[in-house]
Amino acid sequence: MSFTGKYELQSQENFEPFMKAIGLPEDQIQKGKDIKSISEIVQDGKKFKVTVTTGTKVMKNEFTIGEESEMEMLNGEKVKAVVQMEGNNKLVTQLKGIKSVTELNGDTITHTMTLGDLTFKRISKRI
Repeated sequence: MSFTGKYELQSQENFEPFMKAIGLPEDQIQKGKDIKSISEIVQDGKKFKVTVTTGTKVMKNEFTIGEESEMEMLNGEKVKAVVQMEGNNKLVTQLKGIKSVTELNGDTITHTMTLGDLTFKRISKRI
């Protein structure tokens, strides 16, 4: 199953508390909470390019499954991480104590980030 495509955010849960927990400033949280972000994923075998555009902010990450890569977090911090694939439709990684799981089912991507007992969930549909 290929992740390649463009996806528009449909819904999200726990955006504000999660962004506060990772240290995003209040003004950025308020600006970002109602913006429909667009994620573009290009998959070439085990190589991925992910571009997330939220208003004027663009976050780009490139990685190869099973290899350490530098990743940009939601708060702009860059960290080293290894992304693993589970089955043929789930990408899993750990970023500074945050477990990130991206799961593709048909035309829907569910991205779940967990920090302690706080879970932030985003659901996007292919456009």
